[in-house]
Amino acid sequence: MTAQILSTELSNLIQESKRKNTELRSAAEKSLNDLKALPSTSEAQLAADLNRWPNFISPFLIACSTRNARFAGIAVVCLQRLVVLHGLPKERLKEVLDAFRESTSLGLDVQLKLLQSLPSLFQNYPKELTGDLLSSALHVCSILQTSKTAVVNNTAAATLQQLMVSVFDQVVTEDKSAEQSPAVAEAPSAHGPVPVRAAALDAVRVFDDLCLLIDGQKPQFLRTSSMQHTFGLELIESVLTNHADIFWSHPEQAHVLQTRLMPLIIKSLSDRSNFAVTVRVFRVLYNVLKSHLSMLASECEAVLSLLTHLLELEAAATWKRALCLEVFRGIHTEPGLMRKIYAHFDEQHGRKNVLKDHMAALARIAAEKPNVIGLGQQSTLPVQPGQSKDPFSEQAAMEAGGVAGVIGAAVGMNELNVPGISVQWSSMRVPCIDQLDKSDPPNLPQSYIYSLTLTCVNSFSEGLAKFILPLTIHSDSRAKRRHKTPPTQELDTPSAPNETAPASSNPRQELPRTSSFKRSLLPINPLTLTAHPQHDEIKTSTAMIETCWPAVLATSSTFLYASLDSDYYHSLVRSVQKFTHVAGLLRLCTPRDAFLTTLGKAVVPAGILTANIAATPETPTGDGRGPFENARGLLSVDSLVSPAPSVASEKHKQAMDINPILLNARNLLCLRALLNLGIALGPTLGQAWSIVLETLQQADLIMSVNKRRTGQQSSLLGQRDESRTNPESPSLIANLGPEISAVETAASRMFESTGEYPNESFLDYIAAMCNLLRNVDLQSQVTGLKSTATAPASPIKPVHTHRRFPSISGISASSTAQFEEDQFVLSKLGDIANINMSRLTSNRPSDSGWNVIVEELVAVASSVGFDSVIRLKAAEVLNILILSAFSYVQSQPTRVHNDVQKLGLSALSAEVRALYEGGGEESRAVHSVDMEIHRLSLDTLKSILEQCGETLVAGWEIVFDVVSSVFDETESASSDEEDQEHSEGFGQLQSCATKSPKLTDDFNISLTTTAFFWNVSDFLHDINDELDLDSHMETFQSFPRMVETARNENLQIATPALWLLLQVRLTAVTTDQRLEVRNGKKVISASWHELTFLGAVHTVLRIFDANGDKLTPNAWKLCLQTIIFKMMEANELEYTRSKGTKSRGGPGESTAWNRTTMIIIHGVGKLFATFLENIMGNGAFAVSWQCLLMHLGAFLNRQSLEVCATVFQALRQILSKLEGINGIGKPSVDLIWHLWATGNPALLQTLDSAENNNLDALIAYIQSFNELYPLIEADLTIERVEVVLESLRLCLSSSIISTYSADVDVLTPLQAQVLGCVQLVRTDIFGVPSILIRLLADIASKPYREGPPVPGVRQPSFVALSKAAMDVLQSHITRHKRDKDIFTSGALSKSIEALVVPIDLKYKWPLEGKHPSTWRKATSTAVAILEETLPTLEQSPVDQQIIQELWSSVIEITNGIAAADCSLAPPSADILADEELDISAFTRLRNLITPSLGSPLISGWTRQTYTSSIFTNSIIHTPNRQDLPSPGQEPLDGLYATHMGRTYDPPPIRRSKMSYFLIDELFALVSVVHHDADHRSSERIKLAQAAAPFLILRAAIVLKAYIADQPLRGRMPQPMSQKRELIYILRKLVELDSEPRAIPDAKGVRSEYKKHLHRLFPLITKAVGVAWRDEDVLGELQRVLEVVAEGFGVG
Repeated sequence: MTAQILSTELSNLIQESKRKNTELRSAAEKSLNDLKALPSTSEAQLAADLNRWPNFISPFLIACSTRNARFAGIAVVCLQRLVVLHGLPKERLKEVLDAFRESTSLGLDVQLKLLQSLPSLFQNYPKELTGDLLSSALHVCSILQTSKTAVVNNTAAATLQQLMVSVFDQVVTEDKSAEQSPAVAEAPSAHGPVPVRAAALDAVRVFDDLCLLIDGQKPQFLRTSSMQHTFGLELIESVLTNHADIFWSHPEQAHVLQTRLMPLIIKSLSDRSNFAVTVRVFRVLYNVLKSHLSMLASECEAVLSLLTHLLELEAAATWKRALCLEVFRGIHTEPGLMRKIYAHFDEQHGRKNVLKDHMAALARIAAEKPNVIGLGQQSTLPVQPGQSKDPFSEQAAMEAGGVAGVIGAAVGMNELNVPGISVQWSSMRVPCIDQLDKSDPPNLPQSYIYSLTLTCVNSFSEGLAKFILPLTIHSDSRAKRRHKTPPTQELDTPSAPNETAPASSNPRQELPRTSSFKRSLLPINPLTLTAHPQHDEIKTSTAMIETCWPAVLATSSTFLYASLDSDYYHSLVRSVQKFTHVAGLLRLCTPRDAFLTTLGKAVVPAGILTANIAATPETPTGDGRGPFENARGLLSVDSLVSPAPSVASEKHKQAMDINPILLNARNLLCLRALLNLGIALGPTLGQAWSIVLETLQQADLIMSVNKRRTGQQSSLLGQRDESRTNPESPSLIANLGPEISAVETAASRMFESTGEYPNESFLDYIAAMCNLLRNVDLQSQVTGLKSTATAPASPIKPVHTHRRFPSISGISASSTAQFEEDQFVLSKLGDIANINMSRLTSNRPSDSGWNVIVEELVAVASSVGFDSVIRLKAAEVLNILILSAFSYVQSQPTRVHNDVQKLGLSALSAEVRALYEGGGEESRAVHSVDMEIHRLSLDTLKSILEQCGETLVAGWEIVFDVVSSVFDETESASSDEEDQEHSEGFGQLQSCATKSPKLTDDFNISLTTTAFFWNVSDFLHDINDELDLDSHMETFQSFPRMVETARNENLQIATPALWLLLQVRLTAVTTDQRLEVRNGKKVISASWHELTFLGAVHTVLRIFDANGDKLTPNAWKLCLQTIIFKMMEANELEYTRSKGTKSRGGPGESTAWNRTTMIIIHGVGKLFATFLENIMGNGAFAVSWQCLLMHLGAFLNRQSLEVCATVFQALRQILSKLEGINGIGKPSVDLIWHLWATGNPALLQTLDSAENNNLDALIAYIQSFNELYPLIEADLTIERVEVVLESLRLCLSSSIISTYSADVDVLTPLQAQVLGCVQLVRTDIFGVPSILIRLLADIASKPYREGPPVPGVRQPSFVALSKAAMDVLQSHITRHKRDKDIFTSGALSKSIEALVVPIDLKYKWPLEGKHPSTWRKATSTAVAILEETLPTLEQSPVDQQIIQELWSSVIEITNGIAAADCSLAPPSADILADEELDISAFTRLRNLITPSLGSPLISGWTRQTYTSSIFTNSIIHTPNRQDLPSPGQEPLDGLYATHMGRTYDPPPIRRSKMSYFLIDELFALVSVVHHDADHRSSERIKLAQAAAPFLILRAAIVLKAYIADQPLRGRMPQPMSQKRELIYILRKLVELDSEPRAIPDAKGVRSEYKKHLHRLFPLITKAVGVAWRDEDVLGELQRVLEVVAEGFGVG
């Protein structure tokens, strides 16, 4: 390829120089001959041959010397090719470079080719291009770089930069083969001359000359006299960037950096250079600092100090300060470089404090222009002048302080048009240091300097965190997070004691107590990693923090109150958090605490706290719950105590009118950062916990004030919910949702993380929490926990009298604000104790924090210096703590269990004793609070005994001590559970218990004593397990005698009477006028737990449910008569009395009684179902059964759907337990049938449900039939079947659909039940199959009779039901196809008529549901039914009218299958697949009906309708209206009439395959069957006679359209679809042998099988006249004429 190019170029050169330069021509001819003489081999061989002929390039050198652009252009191309081929003789390189230099002044193409050649020359001849040759090559490029042509100038600059890098690339290559490259000279270095090799010598010369050229001096090696400073600096930057390592391995290069470049940089920075030069100087400087700081320590120290000086306000121009900060920004992003700077300068004695001065300068910059950064009392979102505020933006949210319920900044704190720092206008898309294309400094944003300052500080913190944080992670911490061990495995248990050691006499000493809970989770202090390879850098980082933290704190504090956008503010808070985190991990307490304090002040600025304290009411109320009270996810406290006796005063209401200043999103962001620090540094914080907790406490105070002012929920989540419903809460609150959620998560994690602290750290945390309580002298109030005799506890330390001083805001809180804060502390103490329950119950009380927590809570609860609400809160928290401890240790070993029980009971005792040990006069209010606290302690003791009484072993003396505190004398307490108590006492107890529920003044007593009956019943059964009621049946019939028997001293006699008397009296309570007493009630306790109180009805039914298996049949008879039926009868009487009355504030009284009735019915049904065998054992079961059904029937008469549903549910439950009719007898079954037949819910006239939802009642009604049917199946009659089916039909018709459900795709439960019942009915009874078929047909067509559901109306669509009914219908008809009654009764015709509707609505019905669609399902069902029944129909004597109706339906089905309006098809419809299905169905149906259609039993109208349907659906293109017969007109009346042609072509229908199929069907109906004479019967001929006119008309329509339209088309071809149809019909006409008797003879025609062609002959002749342009159509027409001619005797 190269040889051919060279040959071509030499020929061109010879041709061009033929008359102009003889020497050039001769040299070119010689070289061309030499080239042709070379063998045609590979490129490598060509290059070797050319290297042996140095004179080959002579013509190219001569051409370049002529300075002729044409000659030189050819020569340069060839030389470039030779350079690339490596075919240039090395001895002539100097001449080549001279030729290049002489050609630099020629045309643009030549110059660009030269620039393309130089890189290849450097690549292929690196060893030869040294010394002068290298200088010459660079000189050529430098000359071109001075060109005024932009493309040449730019290309030359890029090429020169590439060549410079290539020079240093060669040094790298040379260093790799140092042994093969001897030194050629010496070069100066910092330590004297050093020997250098050739490439290194060239590189140092080039680099040195570059520095000289930039400095304006004369180069020593390069031949360039001058160079643009900017370009020279770019070359130096390129070299430093690509080959930084060379300056480390070559001292001569380092010497150039030190003596040439660094002085040049310092000089440039000191001078007032222009922007373009300065930018490049800064770029070079950044590369030097990043890669050669250690090498140039002194120089870099001076440069960094100079840069720091330039940061001063008046020291340099703004753009130059920006460049300095951009360089520092890059340095700050290199944490290793920052540590190196500090280690080389700040840590070295005698060096400047470079980093410290730099950070101080940043602090000064941050504060130099407060108005530019928008410094204020707190941070705001900057707003551009003229920018409209988005009402949903963060700024709008912060300015909405005056809107109720919105967290925002105070109105007046934000100013309009305040400048600030924002990504939008405080940053540059391209930094100044990267704007190499600018000669003048750009216009910088006013706040750009400050955004860079902020970025530097953020990067400084980020760098420290990236280095320090990974060093503090335990190797197994991740595994522990993934798999948390049980509390018992987390304890640090000591080694096992010596087996021979004597057992300790004190069981408490055997507990595995340790002084530390989890030592391994303390974060590692990196300073302790002395063996770490980076330990020196760790110490350097520590020194950096100790030195620079004041400046970082000052800078960060300034920006925390500046106007920053969200990105900058988030970055700032994140950097402060990371700096604090690193300082804490390094145990640098001073900087850590300083930054924590700064974050705390940013969370709650002084102005906000002051305003909220002013807005706090003077008298706190008991419902004030702060937003950060729940430690497990929700930042809210659900106050567990009821409001204090005191209420809000007028001053409180006045204070509520003050608009406090609220927290905004940025305050919450800082709070989240503070909480995250608490999580990360928790075990190491110590006393610094007070900063974190006090900040959280004050934030809670502010949110509590907001809650009371707006009346919103206490939690932040509650506020979000309120914003959706409260019209005064704008949607601005939604913007705080993510921040609120993050704060909630952080707070939850912080509190939960205390469970992993060592004990020492946990005690620090608890101490900090307790110190947040207000300064009240509690020492005199504390009684301490006295150790018990068997479980000595560690002595409780006296409560410290010191109290905290506000460390965050510096503002003393008012008493009312302190109320909120105290409540916060108490809530947190309870939550933390719950989280650390494992610790508190597994360690010594003095080590685990139990003593501290209990002492604090007891002291607050007993101190009169606290508000009553706070005291109650403390008591409540303590009680919950004690209960939680008891619950927690239930699964622990017995010894641990006993110790914790003693510990909890001692705390409870201390709480009670502390209330009365103060002495002195007390006010009535204080005394009432003491009583309430005492009551709460007793409730706690009661809960302990109820939950743990069976396992309570130790501490009973404490229990009795607490109990005895209630009475004036301990002798007042007596035992209530002595087994020898006289039975008279039980009678009195029952009498009292009976009266207690009727106490209308105290509702709680009524509920409690009603449930008491259950306990008494159990106790009586424990006394006498077998209640002998049979022995006293006659006695128990009388109530007075029952009472007398109950007083018997013999417990064996009295106990049954007592038990029965208990039930009788409890039955009387079931008619109480209060719904809750009858039915029970769920209430919320003071501790926010849901409690369920059983009502009288539930209690009666539960007692029988628990004891029913112990009752004999006679006992059941007695209980049913005296208790169960009496209760049902009383309920009915009360309902009748209350009917029509209304109760105050609730539902109608009759509705309330219905609710009780439902409970009774459900319970009685369950009792009968469960104990039916026992109940049926007595001879009077029929009477009991009749009585039960009588009551159920009375309940049904209430016309209540809910009661009706319950009745049939109970009936189904009972019937499901009956094994057959023999169990209860036919009369009892008849009673059930009567109840079912007359109790259809669909017939109810009055609907008491709010939504008229009858689904439950209908479903229960249908389900009960499933259980009833086996009982009536043997005696089933057609009359009963009709009743059943009519009931089912009514259920479907009156049903509604449940909310959020549809029955298009799936059956509703009711519909499924109905179909199940239909299939359940016996069909071996005459007439039943027909009735079932009619019902199923009615169901199948139900959607189309009802129509689509109206939107908004809960009306079923019945689509899925219709499909399911079709399957059942097909199955029934197939099974009973030989039953003549289904034909004679018209049931079959009814079913076919029902299936016609969905088939006709193909693509028209909007509700198809899932596959298959309704019309598909109906099609397959209809065809399957007809395939089974039509053959049977012919053999059955059926009335003519029924046959005619059936065949009419069959013809309608065939028409529906063939027809389809595709324009109405939904987008999801697969029309081609539907067409295939219809063709298949039509084929099956045709094979079935065609043989029978000619029967004389079928009217001619039916046959004509069938053939007319085929004709209509066979049309492919819409014909002219005149071509079709009018209604009542014969098909062939206007056969030869013509009409005007159409200028448009109608499109073919989408189901053309079906149309062609029907065309074939028309031809098949008319065709004669030659091979089978039987088929030429009269039936076949009749069908052919009916089809023949439509066949002729079908062909005539196509011919007439062609005759009329084709002349109008001119030379345009006929549309392909029309042409295909015409040719297809013409061919079929020729092939058809028609039935001779189907078409009358034509006069003068003697044709037997082609009569159809003679009828069409006039049209065919006309078609021939217009088809002369279309050979295909003309040929087919000619074939037709040939066949027609035979009929005329011509052929």
